[in-house]
Amino acid sequence: MKNGLTTFLCLLLVLVSANSHADEPTGVTETFETLPRGPFTELSTGIGRWSTLSGIAAIDPTHAKSGKQCLWIQGGEQTVVELELSDEVDRTGDLRFWAERWTSRGPFEFRIEKETNDGWVEIFNGDQTVRVGREFLNHVRVPLRDESIRRLRIRCASPNETGVLIDDLRIAPLVPQRLVGITVEPSTWPVLIGQPRNSRLQLRIEPSGQLEPLSISGITFRLPEHTADDLESLKLFQGTQDSLVSAELVAEIDSTTINGRDLRLDLSRTPLSLDEGVSFLWLSAEPKPQANIDEKLVTVCESIQFTDGERHDPSGQTSVQRLGIALRRGGDDGVHTYRIPGLATTNAGTLIGVYDVRYRGGGDLPGDIDIGMSRSTDGGRTWEPMKIIMDLGSDPRHRFDGVGDPAVLVDRETGTIWVAGLWSHGNRGWHGSGPGTSPDETGQLLLVRSDDDGVTWSQPINITEQIKRPEWCLLLQGPGKGITMRDGTLVFAGQFQDSTDNQRLPRSTIIFSKDHGLNWEIGTGAFDDTTEAQVVEIEPGVLMLNCRYNRASTRVVMVTRDLGRTWERHPSSERELIEPRACMASLIDVDGELGEDRGNWLLFSNPNSTAARNHITIKASRDLGTSWPESRQLLLDQGTGGGYSCMTMIDRETVGILYEGSRSHLTFQRVPLVDLIGGE
Repeated sequence: MKNGLTTFLCLLLVLVSANSHADEPTGVTETFETLPRGPFTELSTGIGRWSTLSGIAAIDPTHAKSGKQCLWIQGGEQTVVELELSDEVDRTGDLRFWAERWTSRGPFEFRIEKETNDGWVEIFNGDQTVRVGREFLNHVRVPLRDESIRRLRIRCASPNETGVLIDDLRIAPLVPQRLVGITVEPSTWPVLIGQPRNSRLQLRIEPSGQLEPLSISGITFRLPEHTADDLESLKLFQGTQDSLVSAELVAEIDSTTINGRDLRLDLSRTPLSLDEGVSFLWLSAEPKPQANIDEKLVTVCESIQFTDGERHDPSGQTSVQRLGIALRRGGDDGVHTYRIPGLATTNAGTLIGVYDVRYRGGGDLPGDIDIGMSRSTDGGRTWEPMKIIMDLGSDPRHRFDGVGDPAVLVDRETGTIWVAGLWSHGNRGWHGSGPGTSPDETGQLLLVRSDDDGVTWSQPINITEQIKRPEWCLLLQGPGKGITMRDGTLVFAGQFQDSTDNQRLPRSTIIFSKDHGLNWEIGTGAFDDTTEAQVVEIEPGVLMLNCRYNRASTRVVMVTRDLGRTWERHPSSERELIEPRACMASLIDVDGELGEDRGNWLLFSNPNSTAARNHITIKASRDLGTSWPESRQLLLDQGTGGGYSCMTMIDRETVGILYEGSRSHLTFQRVPLVDLIGGE
């Protein structure tokens, strides 16, 4: 082991990395790429002598910031790695590396100490600053700058076999700061009415060096002439790439000064100093309540001025963001969390949005949850106050009798609006429900109806005994929305858990009524291990079911020609549409929603990612969902949120979408259909 470990630390610090600048002192860098895999105990290198005093430190071949390997300090009760520096090491510079915390579970301690003539002194505490993240989110810079340093000590305590990953470690001398580059970061975030912080433009600034730091004295932006009509204010924040919420305010721009000409933000009285490494400036917009959400906000960064007289021109790079509405935010009306959107357009053109109102926390059923409804009569530009349309009680003895996971359906022949919900009397949610049909045994599938365009709603109607097989452990709706078929049949997507003998295996299906909601029936399971689904009619009498799939980061797509008695795979199943294993999605048929020929388009929305619930995207298909070309995909929100979404056709030219976004629990946006299908 020692021979291999000697090789490891003999190579630990190599001269100047490939991306070092030729005019800077070289420093030393280790990328861990050529080192033997596995644990090490002690060895000697050009930088000094390394010793693992306790715990385990190893070269990990499965994670890396760059390349394929990194250093893993595994934590446990205490892992301590000590480095006795050689005489050749420049102690006047900085120790730098990229770090990733393995898990958010505590306890967690990550410290670096130096030994001087006066003993051991802590020089870095990463307990709170080193974050969990698969992309090495933390660039750590530890100033050494002390010629008397003899040894360094790294400590990590965490749950066993977690700890900290370290990559691209470098010790570099101090050099004068210079600008590597400034760019407008390509980004897509909704700018929301009701949300005070919204990214309108994001600047990526990268200086290198520590001496004589640069400072920004002014930034010039170009804004459209209507900006003053739509915005309450503009603010400049400084922070990290992924968090405007935690960024620090730098300056505020009064809306009265926004007049459509070049807007110069003067920072000369309090110049903005830059630290070494990549940082981000956010131009944040707060829209007025009456802002036109059909507008796009176009912003150009013309120039950045520095206190030394230098001027940088980012080549007029442009940022374009769409407006929207923060329909429901955490804390609104005293509610902890809003989730699970459904959205439909009534025969009168009214928008009905439904969702979970999770009063006490963000978790699923069982819990203190009701179904809320928001209503808009002007195409989603303004919304009436929230109304609770399903509330089964709040007795703590029965886990607050929560009801949630709504789906909404409009009967195109009668105008009746139906909303389905799952009632959990006690612990009768996904994990606690069992065989039977009574509320004390299993979750209950309830409906409420409105016959006056959503103004008033009926008492709940329980259809569990009509359609649930007693041996099944659970039956519930989509969630999202249902449809009216061409022959008048009402259809919700559904899902059920099979019997305990069949390991509660879930399957997607359909729930339908051929008599406008008086009686309901159910289909067979479409595909094993599928759950939340959405349904459209792709041909007269032919239904497509697009399903969340628990076994892979892809969508299962099934077709039935006999109302769910039998199913067949669609050619796109498990091939065309990705998801972040797994997540609810939305699917609508444009022609079916409008009742007219608009070109046979299907629209699909979900997080367009296999890694996390981010990049909420609408996709368009003109071949009945066989293909979803990239040229017909529109990104709405690149940030991470709950990821659920539901679409509706507001009118023949406009798509409405309600989704769990990164800036609001429930975000509403209007999207021109032409932005998805082009001129066709």
